[in-house]
Amino acid sequence: MDKPEVFTAEEIARFRAELADRRAPGAYEPGRWSVSPLNRRPDVAGELPECVTLRDATLRSVETLPGVVATGEAKEAYLRQLVGAGVGEVVTAGLAGRDDKALRAEVEVIRSADSRCRAVCPLLRTTQDIDRAADAGYDAVQIWVQGFGETSLIYQPAAYQQAWRGEEWRTPHAPRSRADVLARAVPLIRHARSRGLDAIVPLLMVSYLTDAVLADSVAALTGAGATELTLFDGPGAMSPEAYAHLVRRTKELAPAVRIGLHPHNTFGLAVGCAVAAARAGAEVVELSVNGYCGGPGNADLAATALAFEALYGVRTGIRTERLTALARAGEALTGYHLAWNHPVTGANAFSWGGMDIVTQETAVDPLLHNCLEPTLVGNERRIPFTPDSGPYTLADKLERLGIDDLTPAQVGEVLLRARDLMSREGRLLTDADLAALAGEAAER
Repeated sequence: MDKPEVFTAEEIARFRAELADRRAPGAYEPGRWSVSPLNRRPDVAGELPECVTLRDATLRSVETLPGVVATGEAKEAYLRQLVGAGVGEVVTAGLAGRDDKALRAEVEVIRSADSRCRAVCPLLRTTQDIDRAADAGYDAVQIWVQGFGETSLIYQPAAYQQAWRGEEWRTPHAPRSRADVLARAVPLIRHARSRGLDAIVPLLMVSYLTDAVLADSVAALTGAGATELTLFDGPGAMSPEAYAHLVRRTKELAPAVRIGLHPHNTFGLAVGCAVAAARAGAEVVELSVNGYCGGPGNADLAATALAFEALYGVRTGIRTERLTALARAGEALTGYHLAWNHPVTGANAFSWGGMDIVTQETAVDPLLHNCLEPTLVGNERRIPFTPDSGPYTLADKLERLGIDDLTPAQVGEVLLRARDLMSREGRLLTDADLAALAGEAAER
């Protein structure tokens, strides 16, 4: 279709030259992203590590989503896709309700999908549980440590079961102090290390930590051989600044131990917490696909990966082009669907509407309004035809429908009739509607 020229070739060349002057290598990678150069300046954004490990906990997290019932086959297929996306570590579901054969099979799925991916078994409370994980071939186990002293009794599942049966659950072994809580974890950590497993210790409810409790906890847990301390913020009550402070303090107390975090998204700041913690020295971020978890959810895998990779130039090992397909697979597995404009993987995350100003700028530079190239994350740029669309957007739309023989005057006629039809019927038009209007215009 022969469309009237808006800008000359010389003008477009000058536009592109001006854009090039505003960009910097790294912050701008053609066909990938175009972000502010300020993000890459240490004096502005601070020092960040060269790489960070993303540990995906989707399979454990979906267990907390109400109404999710997925078959073993569906979970296995999803696990293969998850590992294939390049996550460095995967937290599987817990041991409950699964026999040793199922555990070994799950580890084997991870190994066969990517031999570099580490398998992590969560929610272990006994040496017998640790032995099962070791025998199944896991690389690491998570030995959770509640964040309180006596208040940790709230989180003893057995107390509720015994109380319901009318039994006395208050035994001499029930923890009554912070020292009791730590004393329970120490032999489990030692046993895990004796079985050749990495002992990842999630410190729960870290928004309630005091300096004294943190110091006592780090001393006891690292003394027992913990290989990682993961700062879990269950309530999502930690700001990025608070997370950074806690990471720095933990690093001071245990410089030889990996520090991880598990942020929740109460205030929409989970990704911000991950970045702040990495800047402070955290090496592992635990998250999930689509942010799946109970309550406000976790940091989203796709948004976190692209924040590190594109904004700050921190490597994650994620195969970004698989992220949108992985997000759709998560929706199919759980039945929980993303908002239309969910960061990175939302169905319309790369749609800015149908105004000529927005749609035609891509002819000059596709990374003006979209700082990420959609194909980088396996998504697509969507250009709807709306009441705000002009003749250039309509002409492009018709060309995509194979209609390229209309004159500018005929396109203008279709535009007027399309706007009238949308106004009268209160809806957007389908491709068939537009094709019909174009056909009528061509016949006149």
